[in-house]
Amino acid sequence: MIETTLLAEYLDKLLEISRIPDYPGAMNGLQLGNKGEIRKIAAAVDFSSRTAALAIEQHADLLIVHHGMFWSGAQSITGRRFDRLRSLIENNVAVYSSHLPLDCHSEFGNNTLLSRELGLEPTGGFARHESVSIGVSGKSEMPTTELIERARTFAATHGSNVVTANFSAHDTIGHWAMCTGAGASAETLQEASDESIDTLIVGEGPHWTAVDAAERGITIIYAGHYATETLGVTALAKHVAEHFGLDWTPIHAPTGL
Repeated sequence: MIETTLLAEYLDKLLEISRIPDYPGAMNGLQLGNKGEIRKIAAAVDFSSRTAALAIEQHADLLIVHHGMFWSGAQSITGRRFDRLRSLIENNVAVYSSHLPLDCHSEFGNNTLLSRELGLEPTGGFARHESVSIGVSGKSEMPTTELIERARTFAATHGSNVVTANFSAHDTIGHWAMCTGAGASAETLQEASDESIDTLIVGEGPHWTAVDAAERGITIIYAGHYATETLGVTALAKHVAEHFGLDWTPIHAPTGL
């Protein structure tokens, strides 16, 4: 057992949430308190009625998520939002969220963990956001088709499908970069071009990014927003549970995207 505030302070320091810039709706840190003690942790990619219910079902006192409670800004606490919040409070479940600080963490980050899961070793940063690089990059001689197959196998285990564009442009990977989640954007494609990246791995992106990637001679692999962001929150929960001698459980709630 550990006090909720002490566990939250440990996470804040570990993830450097005061240093990492993020979008206003992220509100990184402890988003919902409880009666003050944690015995069991649950970990999920998204905060939702589904993951809240599963955390309660698993008798967790803390739900750690990557996408938190306040993405849409201030909203009235009515209807399903009221029901979801009431169920968490009645069952003494706190909520802690970490978005970009978890994406870019050197040990528990989604990008670092996924790159190594796919057999890639990150040596640099990518996807600059204000003062930090959210993603990672490196070099490899792996055949492009092998990387695609590895990504496809990984995504399938998390309920997602891999989509590729311009994959025949390069026999081997060469200089690669990764930005999990909604990683394909005008900014990341321009950065990839500027850094001579030939292979870009992301979670998802708008249709036009596939067209633009081909125009730039970049192979782009869309491995699923949900799938590419499962590793970080799971590794973080496991670490915290072991550090404080707590039970923990992963919560799987794939979106298919």
